[in-house]
Amino acid sequence: VQLQASGGGLVQAGGSLRLSCAASGRIVSITSMGWYRQASGKQRELVASITRGGDTNYAESAKGRFTISSDNAKNTVYLRMNSLKPEDTAVYYCNANLVYFGVHSEYVATSDCWGQGTQVTVSS
Repeated sequence: VQLQASGGGLVQAGGSLRLSCAASGRIVSITSMGWYRQASGKQRELVASITRGGDTNYAESAKGRFTISSDNAKNTVYLRMNSLKPEDTAVYYCNANLVYFGVHSEYVATSDCWGQGTQVTVSS
């Protein structure tokens, strides 16, 4: 299983970006997907998550500015980020909680499925 993230970049404060993350591979089902971020010298933190049923959860810092959405048919999660601030600068990682087919076609559940990270830099 692979998660491919894209959409990061350099933007001025107040600007917007949209991140995308597509899951591929021998996936049986995806329970939830989410976005985390890690700023330089800091721990990785949850930004937002969404369940297959559409329930969402946001970090306080993301509420009112960021919107997470998903396309279940495409196994893809999006993060729309508006009103970006310099403190949003970080590497953003997507994460998936899913079930996939193992080596012997058995079901394997994992919450430790991560994308490669995409850099978001917000200039002041």
